[in-house]
Amino acid sequence: MKFLLHALFIILFALVTFFGLGPVLYADGVLQERLWTAAIIVVIYIILAFLYRKSIQWINRR
Repeated sequence: MKFLLHALFIILFALVTFFGLGPVLYADGVLQERLWTAAIIVVIYIILAFLYRKSIQWINRR
């Protein structure tokens, strides 16, 4: 079960990195658009990290 949980979150982090940071780094839009996108990506990373931590604690309690 732990292996699947780790694999799921690794995939989620990789997808957020690929589809989130790519447009931030290679965007041809204005700076404000890049900053908003970067802020949203950081929020998504924080949410994923929080969910990962809580799910690991939940699995360890079981």
